[in-house]
Amino acid sequence: MSDQSAGTNFIRQIIDADLASGKHTDIVTRFPPEPNGHLHIGHAKSIWLNFGIARDYGGRCTLRYDDTNPLKEDEEFVEAIERDVRWLGYDIDRVAHASDYFDQLYEFALELIRKGLAYVDSLPADRIREFRGTLTEPGRNSPDRDNSVEKNLAEFERMRAGEYADGERVLRARIDMASPNINMRDPVIYRIRHHNHQRTGDHWCIYPMYDFTHGLSDAIEGVTHSLCTLEFEDHRPLYDWFIDNLTVPSRPRQTEFSRLNLGFTVMSKRLLTRLVDDGVMDGWDDPRMPTIAGLRRRGFTPASVRNFIASVGITRKDNLIDMLALENAVREDLDPVAPRAMAVLRPLRVIIENYPEGETETLEVPNHPKNPDMGSRPVTLSREIYIEQDDFMLDPPEKFFRLGPGREVRLRNAFVIRCVGLELDESGKVDTIRCKYLPETRSGVQPEGRRVKGIIHWVNAGDAVDVEVRLYDRLFLEAVPLPDDEGRFSRDLNPDSLEVLGNCKLEASLALAASETRYQFERLGYFWQDRDSTRDAPIFNRIVTLRDSWAKIDSRNN
Repeated sequence: MSDQSAGTNFIRQIIDADLASGKHTDIVTRFPPEPNGHLHIGHAKSIWLNFGIARDYGGRCTLRYDDTNPLKEDEEFVEAIERDVRWLGYDIDRVAHASDYFDQLYEFALELIRKGLAYVDSLPADRIREFRGTLTEPGRNSPDRDNSVEKNLAEFERMRAGEYADGERVLRARIDMASPNINMRDPVIYRIRHHNHQRTGDHWCIYPMYDFTHGLSDAIEGVTHSLCTLEFEDHRPLYDWFIDNLTVPSRPRQTEFSRLNLGFTVMSKRLLTRLVDDGVMDGWDDPRMPTIAGLRRRGFTPASVRNFIASVGITRKDNLIDMLALENAVREDLDPVAPRAMAVLRPLRVIIENYPEGETETLEVPNHPKNPDMGSRPVTLSREIYIEQDDFMLDPPEKFFRLGPGREVRLRNAFVIRCVGLELDESGKVDTIRCKYLPETRSGVQPEGRRVKGIIHWVNAGDAVDVEVRLYDRLFLEAVPLPDDEGRFSRDLNPDSLEVLGNCKLEASLALAASETRYQFERLGYFWQDRDSTRDAPIFNRIVTLRDSWAKIDSRNN
């Protein structure tokens, strides 16, 4: 795999030390998403780390679904997660589900009860929160905390038998209500959910909580290094407490690393769901979304995502990564391999008056200026062509090196043309430019006595391919967008995050463009076909511009 994951980091140093000491001979990791939504680029960092380590150390990584909440989970998300992992370039050694271990987890719960380390609580949820205390005040014991082992076993069996309604009883670990770590104040480890589970059906009506399930599933699977993000650091004492107080088959070690925080977007599944539900985004694979599905649809390559994560690195320090780093990663990946083509997104008609009417010539143009092995393609030229509207000005400033009245410019791969006239439409807007070409300037010859600085791209009008082009940009105007109390972003959303252009013109060679090919449209950026594209109605997405168009904006704001 051609990513940059082989570099060292503090987690790899821990693993190297464990192998050198003989603590472990095989490395086992896991990636444990909850199947209640689509993965985003933050999850891609965990995928890259866990699957990459397993691959590099000859170990194995389990894709384990945390399917402990039947109210939120769906098979659609299971399929999407596996598709995302494979798209990123990783083989899935083993697929598991937390529900695979429900019987064992139930037995672990019984073991805690028998040891006097768990009890069934009849307090309602709001009272449990009240009794838990605050960051500055210790919690209070539940009236049920000192119930006998026999009563707790009987009550837990009644919970399993479905004798109680949702929320009427919970099973709590009996730890320390005065602990400075609120996670250790008798956390709930089982709850009642009278809801059909997508895998176990109605066999269970009690479901284990994440903190109970996670570490014990690691132990069951023989995970050696449980790698998670820093928000779980305060949960590590609870993770270890379960391992220390139960008869587990192995003793995994939890290690935390910083999350991937990306500017000009949001990484909260709740907020992303809001964007989709409110219709701001056209689904979870909208190319403006930071989801893996959105990046894939926009045209990012798996290698560019992996290399971006590698460039960010694995540390314990939280920081905000500039969107430019992700955009540069895909530019660097595509520049050496993307075939070039010419496209005009906002066409302006040009008539070359001294070019013979009815004649067409074919130019042989390289597919890549720096890679002759990529071959060439035929590009036609005739009397009528299209150029970009931005490449012409009626009253251009001195340093405008493109076309204007009386000005000259070179057509890419062709000859120099000079503007000799123009036609206006009814509104007074330039409709057609009339030019003459200089025959002696073919093959890149500079006209004697003239210095032509500008080179512009163009498309032959006679066989141009009409397409729709979607120009995607950053989703938010601010690097750290702030939602309102309802989770909406009416203030910080970028109104220009999507611009749809119809009647764009592509060179004829793209009439049969392969759907998986990413192109550099010269002077415009990198593009590829959207999944909605058809042979009769092609649609191209802009993956990224050729340069960072936000750098000037940022400098003006500072």
